[in-house]
Amino acid sequence: MIKTLRRKFILITMISVLAVLTILIGTIDVLNYYNVMETIRSEMSLLKSYDGDLTTIRKDGSNNNMEKPKDDSDSTSDSEGGNETLSEGDKLPVMGNGPDGGSESDGGSLQQGIEQGHINMETPFSIRYFTVVIDENGNVDSVNTEDIAAVSEDEAKSITLELYAQDNQNGFYTDYYYDVIEVESSDGGTGTMYIYLNSKEEMSSFRNFRNISLVISFLGLALVFILVLILSKIAIKPVAESYEKQKHFITDASHEIKTPLAIIEANTEVLEMTEGDNEWLKSIRHQIERLSSLTEKLVFLSRMDEENTKLEMQDFSLSKAVREVSESFLPVAKAKGKRLEIDVCENVTFNGNEGSITQAVSLLVDNAMKYSNDGGIISVSMRIVQKNKKEIIVFNTVDEIEVGNHDVLFERFYRSDSSRSTKTGGHGIGLSVVKAIVTAHKGKVTAESKDDKSIEFKITLP
Repeated sequence: MIKTLRRKFILITMISVLAVLTILIGTIDVLNYYNVMETIRSEMSLLKSYDGDLTTIRKDGSNNNMEKPKDDSDSTSDSEGGNETLSEGDKLPVMGNGPDGGSESDGGSLQQGIEQGHINMETPFSIRYFTVVIDENGNVDSVNTEDIAAVSEDEAKSITLELYAQDNQNGFYTDYYYDVIEVESSDGGTGTMYIYLNSKEEMSSFRNFRNISLVISFLGLALVFILVLILSKIAIKPVAESYEKQKHFITDASHEIKTPLAIIEANTEVLEMTEGDNEWLKSIRHQIERLSSLTEKLVFLSRMDEENTKLEMQDFSLSKAVREVSESFLPVAKAKGKRLEIDVCENVTFNGNEGSITQAVSLLVDNAMKYSNDGGIISVSMRIVQKNKKEIIVFNTVDEIEVGNHDVLFERFYRSDSSRSTKTGGHGIGLSVVKAIVTAHKGKVTAESKDDKSIEFKITLP
């Protein structure tokens, strides 16, 4: 039990740490990806505002492009003052006057990107891109790969025709982020320009950051696991000591009780021989039997809880064991006016402790006899299920029970109805013994009510 408690402590701790790391690292990676994408979109916005051609802004300089154009009154004033006025061909391009740019008043895409912190004044000189124009007929009208060395004209055409056929308007093609704008084609019609932005550096930076964060998270998780593995012994030490004391107390007390019980039983036999049998002596003998059964079960549970306790396992006929135990209750069922049905699959063997398995089945059938309703039905079945597992099912009808799982019945001294204690004569520990036996055989036992008039106990053995 202490080992199980320690495993659960380590598991819960690691799940908690994993959840925290997942949330923290996941949030950081998402924010980093969002920042990278904002940078890419700002660069693409700049390209779109210049119709996919940054030649002019690179030639004239970004500082001049940040200036707002002068109105007519300013131009006239400068002319009258002797200042040289730029001709129409010499005027600097105004940022934001392209198809997707901002207005003159907000400084355009470059100014917006700088203010948002996604690009800077040097960005127009570092952007690597290429463009392809598709005319109205779906043919390549023009290709510009002067600002990139990694992609040839043929590759640019092939990529664009593929995306155009798929009707993709924006997204990623490998590490190239692309978007489209409408432009005038060479034949005077309306064309579609695909603008491709080389985003390899940004995406590579994101992936490196993500991979490093994952490695750090893994190393951190491994370190926490080692620390928890070492410190968990210290954490559960008080619980382990208390549990050991409890086991010793149960074992010692059980042995101490056996002696006075033996003396009382011997005295009862003497009284029966001298005074004859009577109701008081019968009551004494009944209580002796109850206490003897209780002490035996307590000692059994105490031993089963010890880490070094191992049952002697060997192959035996599970079919025969279940059938013989079930049939031994037929006279009891008949005497109580109940119906016992037995359906056991033949020729099934199992490697385990035959005595303890027989005890577990006996306890379940005895429990069904005690708690089934008057004139009720008890059934015992055994079958082979998937992966060669063995299922032993003990079913009984009841007057009323809550629908759902009832595994709480396997807790020690638990009673769903304490008022029935005297009537049934049990101690609320028999089902705990069943669970201990099944667990020792690496199996599972459950209790469930599928309606409000019956309950089913199922043992699953590997």
